Amino acid sequence: MVGKNIKKFRTAKQMTQDELAQQLNVTRQAVSNWENGKTQPDIETLHKIAEILDVTIEELIYGAKQTTTIVKNTTVQNATKGLSFGAALAMVISYVNWHSIGWAIFHGLLNWVYVIYYVLRYGWNG
Repeated sequence: MVGKNIKKFRTAKQMTQDELAQQLNVTRQAVSNWENGKTQPDIETLHKIAEILDVTIEELIYGAKQTTTIVKNTTVQNATKGLSFGAALAMVISYVNWHSIGWAIFHGLLNWVYVIYYVLRYGWNG
């Protein structure tokens, strides 16, 4: 993996194996062996390669940096909407059945008690 990354970053900088080898004071065969996975550069050489290719050691080892994007947690938002709808629905059904606003409020609150219990016991992801 390291060798493939060295080759990828070297070619991206339009650098030959000879040019990289000269800057590292090693032979072209050494660079070729790294890139073909026959050998691995030591940590000091890896650090020098990273400096020459303008990348981090982590990029040489693991590949290009992964760009992370922040995605709104729509699951939690949708769950909150669903829970609110459920509480409202419980209140409406209670009022229609018993014709009492007190029972409607009671069942709405009871729904939220159940929701809180469920979240505490199982978490948002179930």
